[in-house]
Amino acid sequence: MSIDERAIRDLVALWHTATARGDVDTVLGLMAEDVVFLVAGKEPMRGRRAFEQSLRALLEQYRIESSAEIQEIEVSGSLAYSWANLKVQIIPLSGGPAPVREGSTLSILRKGSQGSWVIVRDANLITANS
Repeated sequence: MSIDERAIRDLVALWHTATARGDVDTVLGLMAEDVVFLVAGKEPMRGRRAFEQSLRALLEQYRIESSAEIQEIEVSGSLAYSWANLKVQIIPLSGGPAPVREGSTLSILRKGSQGSWVIVRDANLITANS
């Protein structure tokens, strides 16, 4: 495994642990300022600020547990992609049912001048389990 592939795997793991802790600032540091998130049936979420507002609002009422099983990482110079099977559980802080969503994600990453990777685009195809 290359150093870059290890760094991307570490970024994915940190994303999930930071999200579970509610550490929004760490999650924000893992994405580019101009990041775009694509979710089926919704308008693209453009920019780190939009993501921050959405995540902070969600964490006011829920806790998030997630995991990813990486299927493939390909690195070419300062760009890379990661395909993963994602599982997300959104747990109400007040109790009650905690829906689980699962599916594929495809993330495009860019290596910065300091050598760290950030997510620049993410297509999320998770759906609710029945």
